[in-house]
Amino acid sequence: MKESTQTSSRKLDHLRICCDKQVEVGSAGFEDVRLVHAALPECDLDAIRLETRFLGARLAAPLFIAAMTGGHPATTEVNRRLARVSERFGLAMGVGSQRAALEHPDLAESFSVVRDEAPHAFICANLGAVQLREHGAEWAERAVEMIDADALCVHLNFLQEAIQPEGDHDARGCLAAIADLCEDFKTPVIVKETGAGISKETAGLIWGAGAAAIDLGGFGGTSWAAVEVERAEEEHLRALGKTFLDWGIPTAVSLCEVAGSGPVIATGGVRNGIDIAKALALGADLGGMALPLLKPAMDGEEALTAVVSMILQELRAAMFLTGAGSVADLRKTRAYITGTTRQMLEE
Repeated sequence: MKESTQTSSRKLDHLRICCDKQVEVGSAGFEDVRLVHAALPECDLDAIRLETRFLGARLAAPLFIAAMTGGHPATTEVNRRLARVSERFGLAMGVGSQRAALEHPDLAESFSVVRDEAPHAFICANLGAVQLREHGAEWAERAVEMIDADALCVHLNFLQEAIQPEGDHDARGCLAAIADLCEDFKTPVIVKETGAGISKETAGLIWGAGAAAIDLGGFGGTSWAAVEVERAEEEHLRALGKTFLDWGIPTAVSLCEVAGSGPVIATGGVRNGIDIAKALALGADLGGMALPLLKPAMDGEEALTAVVSMILQELRAAMFLTGAGSVADLRKTRAYITGTTRQMLEE
Protein backbone atom coordinates (compact mmCIF):
# COMPACT_ATOMS: atom_id res chain seq x y z
CA MET A 1 0.00 0.00 0.00
CA LYS A 2 1.33 3.47 -0.93
CA GLU A 3 2.17 5.76 1.99
CA SER A 4 -0.52 8.30 1.02
CA THR A 5 -3.14 5.53 0.90
CA GLN A 6 -1.90 4.26 4.26
CA THR A 7 -2.36 7.70 5.78
CA SER A 8 -5.95 7.97 4.55
CA SER A 9 -6.80 4.44 5.64
CA ARG A 10 -5.31 5.13 9.08
CA LYS A 11 -7.62 8.15 9.48
CA LEU A 12 -10.66 5.95 8.93
CA ASP A 13 -9.29 3.35 11.36
CA HIS A 14 -8.91 6.05 14.02
CA LEU A 15 -12.46 7.29 13.50
CA ARG A 16 -13.99 3.84 13.81
CA ILE A 17 -11.90 2.87 16.82
CA CYS A 18 -12.70 6.09 18.70
CA CYS A 19 -16.42 5.52 18.11
CA ASP A 20 -16.58 1.78 18.75
CA LYS A 21 -13.90 1.03 21.35
CA GLN A 22 -13.07 2.17 24.86
CA VAL A 23 -10.23 4.60 24.26
CA GLU A 24 -10.62 6.90 27.24
CA VAL A 25 -8.00 6.22 29.89
CA GLY A 26 -7.33 7.75 33.30
CA SER A 27 -8.41 11.05 34.75
CA ALA A 28 -7.82 14.59 33.55
CA GLY A 29 -7.88 15.75 37.17
CA PHE A 30 -11.03 17.86 37.01
CA GLU A 31 -12.58 15.77 39.79
CA ASP A 32 -9.86 17.27 42.03
CA VAL A 33 -11.00 20.80 41.19
CA ARG A 34 -14.02 22.25 42.96
CA LEU A 35 -15.25 25.74 42.16
CA VAL A 36 -16.23 27.84 45.16
CA HIS A 37 -20.01 27.91 45.39
CA ALA A 38 -21.67 31.33 45.62
CA ALA A 39 -24.74 30.96 47.83
CA LEU A 40 -25.65 34.52 46.86
CA PRO A 41 -24.70 34.65 43.16
CA GLU A 42 -26.15 38.13 42.50
CA CYS A 43 -26.48 37.48 38.77
CA ASP A 44 -29.23 36.39 36.36
CA LEU A 45 -28.82 32.90 34.92
CA ASP A 46 -30.70 33.90 31.78
CA ALA A 47 -28.47 36.94 31.25
CA ILE A 48 -25.10 35.20 31.62
CA ARG A 49 -22.77 36.08 28.76
CA LEU A 50 -20.64 33.32 27.21
CA GLU A 51 -18.98 35.54 24.60
CA THR A 52 -15.20 35.59 24.62
CA ARG A 53 -12.25 36.47 22.42
CA PHE A 54 -9.43 34.22 21.25
CA LEU A 55 -6.46 35.35 19.14
CA GLY A 56 -8.38 38.48 18.27
CA ALA A 57 -11.54 36.68 17.15
CA ARG A 58 -14.92 37.02 18.80
CA LEU A 59 -16.49 33.69 19.79
CA ALA A 60 -20.01 33.14 21.08
CA ALA A 61 -18.81 30.70 23.76
CA PRO A 62 -15.49 29.33 25.12
CA LEU A 63 -16.12 25.81 23.73
CA PHE A 64 -13.58 24.67 21.14
CA ILE A 65 -14.61 21.81 18.86
CA ALA A 66 -11.24 20.08 18.91
CA ALA A 67 -9.59 18.33 15.99
CA MET A 68 -11.18 15.00 15.16
CA THR A 69 -11.14 13.83 11.60
CA GLY A 70 -10.75 14.32 7.85
CA GLY A 71 -8.47 12.74 5.28
CA HIS A 72 -10.81 9.99 4.03
CA PRO A 73 -13.96 10.42 1.91
CA ALA A 74 -16.02 8.75 4.64
CA THR A 75 -15.09 11.51 7.10
CA THR A 76 -16.51 14.35 5.00
CA GLU A 77 -20.04 14.12 6.37
CA VAL A 78 -18.79 14.12 9.97
CA ASN A 79 -16.79 17.30 9.37
CA ARG A 80 -19.80 18.82 7.59
CA ARG A 81 -21.99 18.29 10.66
CA LEU A 82 -19.34 19.57 13.06
CA ALA A 83 -18.86 22.68 10.91
CA ARG A 84 -22.59 23.42 10.71
CA VAL A 85 -22.87 23.26 14.48
CA SER A 86 -19.74 25.38 14.85
CA GLU A 87 -21.31 28.03 12.61
CA ARG A 88 -24.70 27.84 14.33
CA PHE A 89 -23.29 28.30 17.84
CA GLY A 90 -20.43 30.66 16.91
CA LEU A 91 -17.76 28.23 18.15
CA ALA A 92 -14.14 27.76 17.14
CA MET A 93 -13.29 24.45 15.48
CA GLY A 94 -10.22 22.47 14.51
CA VAL A 95 -9.86 19.81 11.83
CA GLY A 96 -7.91 16.58 12.01
CA SER A 97 -4.40 16.24 10.64
CA GLN A 98 -4.39 17.36 7.00
CA ARG A 99 -1.41 15.22 6.07
CA ALA A 100 -3.51 12.80 3.99
CA ALA A 101 -4.93 15.62 1.85
CA LEU A 102 -1.54 17.29 1.48
CA GLU A 103 -0.18 13.99 0.18
CA HIS A 104 -3.30 13.25 -1.85
CA PRO A 105 -5.18 16.42 -2.92
CA ASP A 106 -8.23 14.38 -3.96
CA LEU A 107 -8.99 14.14 -0.23
CA ALA A 108 -9.05 17.91 0.33
CA GLU A 109 -12.85 18.06 0.28
CA SER A 110 -13.00 16.10 3.54
CA PHE A 111 -11.43 19.22 5.11
CA SER A 112 -12.58 22.10 2.87
CA VAL A 113 -16.19 21.17 3.59
CA VAL A 114 -15.61 22.74 7.01
CA ARG A 115 -15.10 26.24 5.60
CA ASP A 116 -17.92 25.71 3.11
CA GLU A 117 -20.33 24.99 5.97
CA ALA A 118 -18.87 27.43 8.49
CA PRO A 119 -17.98 30.59 6.55
CA HIS A 120 -17.87 32.79 9.67
CA ALA A 121 -16.39 30.40 12.23
CA PHE A 122 -12.84 30.53 13.63
CA ILE A 123 -11.31 27.47 11.96
CA CYS A 124 -7.92 25.91 12.74
CA ALA A 125 -5.86 23.98 10.22
CA ASN A 126 -3.75 21.05 11.45
CA LEU A 127 -0.29 19.79 10.56
CA GLY A 128 2.07 17.45 12.42
CA ALA A 129 5.36 18.79 13.73
CA VAL A 130 7.22 16.05 11.88
CA GLN A 131 5.53 16.96 8.59
CA LEU A 132 6.34 20.63 9.27
CA ARG A 133 10.00 19.74 9.79
CA GLU A 134 10.06 17.71 6.58
CA HIS A 135 8.07 20.01 4.29
CA GLY A 136 8.43 23.44 5.90
CA ALA A 137 6.21 26.46 5.41
CA GLU A 138 4.96 25.21 2.03
CA TRP A 139 2.80 22.54 3.65
CA ALA A 140 1.74 24.92 6.41
CA GLU A 141 0.56 27.42 3.81
CA ARG A 142 -1.25 24.71 1.83
CA ALA A 143 -2.99 23.45 4.97
CA VAL A 144 -4.21 26.95 5.80
CA GLU A 145 -5.28 27.67 2.23
CA MET A 146 -7.16 24.36 1.99
CA ILE A 147 -9.73 25.53 4.54
CA ASP A 148 -9.09 29.31 4.61
CA ALA A 149 -8.03 28.81 8.21
CA ASP A 150 -7.78 31.49 10.89
CA ALA A 151 -4.97 29.66 12.72
CA LEU A 152 -2.70 26.67 12.22
CA CYS A 153 -2.35 23.95 14.85
CA VAL A 154 0.98 22.13 14.82
CA HIS A 155 0.38 18.88 16.65
CA LEU A 156 2.80 16.91 18.79
CA ASN A 157 1.97 13.21 19.03
CA PHE A 158 5.20 11.43 19.85
CA LEU A 159 3.56 8.96 22.24
CA GLN A 160 1.43 7.74 19.36
CA GLU A 161 4.35 7.81 16.94
CA ALA A 162 6.37 5.62 19.31
CA ILE A 163 3.69 2.93 19.29
CA GLN A 164 2.12 2.88 15.84
CA PRO A 165 3.83 0.69 13.24
CA GLU A 166 4.10 3.57 10.72
CA GLY A 167 5.30 6.01 13.38
CA ASP A 168 7.94 8.69 12.93
CA HIS A 169 10.50 8.02 15.63
CA ASP A 170 12.81 10.97 15.07
CA ALA A 171 11.63 14.11 16.87
CA ARG A 172 14.82 16.09 16.33
CA GLY A 173 14.46 19.45 14.67
CA CYS A 174 10.74 19.93 15.34
CA LEU A 175 11.20 22.83 17.77
CA ALA A 176 13.43 24.61 15.27
CA ALA A 177 10.86 24.00 12.53
CA ILE A 178 8.15 25.55 14.71
CA ALA A 179 10.36 28.55 15.47
CA ASP A 180 11.17 29.03 11.77
CA LEU A 181 7.48 28.92 10.91
CA CYS A 182 6.43 31.34 13.64
CA GLU A 183 9.05 33.86 12.58
CA ASP A 184 7.46 34.69 9.23
CA PHE A 185 4.08 32.93 9.05
CA LYS A 186 1.18 35.38 8.79
CA THR A 187 -1.35 32.99 10.33
CA PRO A 188 -1.24 32.45 14.13
CA VAL A 189 0.41 29.17 15.12
CA ILE A 190 -1.05 27.04 17.93
CA VAL A 191 1.12 24.20 19.23
CA LYS A 192 -1.01 21.34 20.48
CA GLU A 193 -0.41 18.06 22.26
CA THR A 194 -2.63 15.09 21.59
CA GLY A 195 -3.22 13.41 24.92
CA ALA A 196 -0.01 13.50 26.95
CA GLY A 197 -0.09 17.14 28.12
CA ILE A 198 2.47 19.94 28.09
CA SER A 199 4.76 20.74 31.01
CA LYS A 200 5.85 24.21 32.06
CA GLU A 201 9.32 23.46 30.67
CA THR A 202 7.98 22.49 27.24
CA ALA A 203 5.59 25.44 27.31
CA GLY A 204 8.58 27.72 27.81
CA LEU A 205 10.17 26.30 24.68
CA ILE A 206 6.95 26.75 22.71
CA TRP A 207 6.43 30.35 23.83
CA GLY A 208 10.09 30.99 23.07
CA ALA A 209 9.59 29.64 19.55
CA GLY A 210 6.95 32.29 18.98
CA ALA A 211 3.70 30.30 19.14
CA ALA A 212 0.53 32.36 19.44
CA ALA A 213 -1.22 29.83 21.70
CA ILE A 214 -0.91 26.38 23.27
CA ASP A 215 -3.48 23.58 23.21
CA LEU A 216 -2.57 21.35 26.16
CA GLY A 217 -4.04 18.07 24.90
CA GLY A 218 -3.61 16.61 28.38
CA PHE A 219 -3.89 13.08 29.74
CA GLY A 220 -7.30 11.84 30.83
CA GLY A 221 -9.30 11.85 27.63
CA THR A 222 -8.76 9.91 24.43
CA SER A 223 -5.60 7.83 24.71
CA TRP A 224 -3.80 7.43 21.41
CA ALA A 225 -1.85 4.62 23.01
CA ALA A 226 -5.19 2.86 23.50
CA VAL A 227 -6.17 3.62 19.90
CA GLU A 228 -2.92 2.13 18.61
CA VAL A 229 -3.39 -0.93 20.83
CA GLU A 230 -6.64 -1.52 18.95
CA ARG A 231 -4.92 -1.05 15.57
CA ALA A 232 -1.83 -3.08 16.29
CA GLU A 233 -1.51 -6.39 14.46
CA GLU A 234 1.75 -7.32 16.14
CA GLU A 235 1.69 -8.50 19.73
CA HIS A 236 4.78 -6.54 20.76
CA LEU A 237 3.14 -3.26 19.63
CA ARG A 238 -0.06 -4.09 21.54
CA ALA A 239 2.04 -4.80 24.63
CA LEU A 240 4.00 -1.56 24.16
CA GLY A 241 0.79 0.45 23.86
CA LYS A 242 -0.72 -1.12 26.98
CA THR A 243 2.41 -0.26 28.96
CA PHE A 244 1.97 3.41 28.09
CA LEU A 245 -1.78 3.69 28.66
CA ASP A 246 -1.34 5.89 31.73
CA TRP A 247 1.50 8.02 30.33
CA GLY A 248 1.17 11.78 30.38
CA ILE A 249 0.34 14.88 32.40
CA PRO A 250 -3.32 15.20 33.46
CA THR A 251 -5.00 18.16 31.81
CA ALA A 252 -5.73 20.02 35.06
CA VAL A 253 -2.08 19.74 36.13
CA SER A 254 -0.79 20.75 32.70
CA LEU A 255 -3.16 23.72 32.69
CA CYS A 256 -1.94 24.98 36.06
CA GLU A 257 1.67 24.69 34.83
CA VAL A 258 1.12 26.41 31.49
CA ALA A 259 -1.55 29.08 32.07
CA GLY A 260 -0.54 32.69 32.56
CA SER A 261 1.99 33.24 29.79
CA GLY A 262 -0.30 33.29 26.75
CA PRO A 263 -3.58 32.00 25.28
CA VAL A 264 -4.31 28.39 26.28
CA ILE A 265 -6.87 25.83 25.14
CA ALA A 266 -7.57 23.07 27.64
CA THR A 267 -8.35 19.81 25.87
CA GLY A 268 -8.04 16.27 27.14
CA GLY A 269 -10.78 14.78 29.30
CA VAL A 270 -13.02 17.87 29.20
CA ARG A 271 -16.38 16.15 29.28
CA ASN A 272 -19.08 18.69 30.19
CA GLY A 273 -19.79 22.33 30.83
CA ILE A 274 -18.61 22.12 34.45
CA ASP A 275 -15.20 20.93 33.25
CA ILE A 276 -15.04 23.93 30.91
CA ALA A 277 -15.90 26.25 33.80
CA LYS A 278 -13.16 24.66 35.93
CA ALA A 279 -10.65 24.97 33.09
CA LEU A 280 -11.41 28.66 32.62
CA ALA A 281 -11.18 29.29 36.36
CA LEU A 282 -7.71 27.66 36.28
CA GLY A 283 -6.57 29.97 33.47
CA ALA A 284 -7.66 28.48 30.14
CA ASP A 285 -9.07 30.69 27.41
CA LEU A 286 -11.12 27.90 25.84
CA GLY A 287 -12.18 24.38 26.78
CA GLY A 288 -11.78 21.87 23.96
CA MET A 289 -13.74 18.69 23.33
CA ALA A 290 -13.46 15.99 20.69
CA LEU A 291 -14.66 12.51 21.70
CA PRO A 292 -17.87 13.69 23.48
CA LEU A 293 -18.86 15.38 20.20
CA LEU A 294 -17.64 12.72 17.79
CA LYS A 295 -20.21 10.07 18.59
CA PRO A 296 -23.22 12.44 18.29
CA ALA A 297 -21.70 13.86 15.10
CA MET A 298 -21.66 10.33 13.69
CA ASP A 299 -25.34 9.97 14.66
CA GLY A 300 -26.43 13.20 12.98
CA GLU A 301 -26.61 16.98 13.20
CA GLU A 302 -29.65 16.93 15.49
CA ALA A 303 -27.88 14.72 18.04
CA LEU A 304 -24.76 16.91 17.90
CA THR A 305 -26.82 20.08 18.34
CA ALA A 306 -28.50 18.62 21.42
CA VAL A 307 -25.18 17.71 23.03
CA VAL A 308 -23.62 21.13 22.39
CA SER A 309 -26.74 22.85 23.74
CA MET A 310 -26.51 20.82 26.94
CA ILE A 311 -22.79 21.56 27.38
CA LEU A 312 -23.44 25.31 27.08
CA GLN A 313 -26.37 25.02 29.48
CA GLU A 314 -24.10 23.25 31.99
CA LEU A 315 -21.51 25.99 31.59
CA ARG A 316 -24.10 28.72 32.19
CA ALA A 317 -25.36 26.92 35.31
CA ALA A 318 -21.82 26.57 36.68
CA MET A 319 -21.20 30.26 36.04
CA PHE A 320 -24.48 31.17 37.75
CA LEU A 321 -23.58 29.12 40.82
CA THR A 322 -20.20 30.82 41.10
CA GLY A 323 -21.68 34.29 40.64
CA ALA A 324 -19.94 34.76 37.29
CA GLY A 325 -22.01 36.83 34.88
CA SER A 326 -19.38 36.64 32.15
CA VAL A 327 -16.37 34.61 31.06
CA ALA A 328 -14.15 37.34 32.47
CA ASP A 329 -15.88 36.94 35.85
CA LEU A 330 -15.46 33.15 35.66
CA ARG A 331 -11.71 33.53 35.25
CA LYS A 332 -11.64 35.27 38.64
CA THR A 333 -13.52 32.45 40.37
CA ARG A 334 -11.64 30.71 43.16
CA ALA A 335 -11.17 26.95 43.03
CA TYR A 336 -10.14 24.32 45.56
CA ILE A 337 -7.56 21.85 44.25
CA THR A 338 -7.29 18.55 46.05
CA GLY A 339 -6.08 14.97 45.60
CA THR A 340 -3.55 13.83 43.04
CA THR A 341 -3.74 17.12 41.12
CA ARG A 342 -2.69 19.07 44.20
CA GLN A 343 0.05 16.55 45.01
CA MET A 344 1.51 16.79 41.51
CA LEU A 345 1.45 20.60 41.56
CA GLU A 346 3.28 20.63 44.90
CA GLU A 347 6.10 18.43 43.61
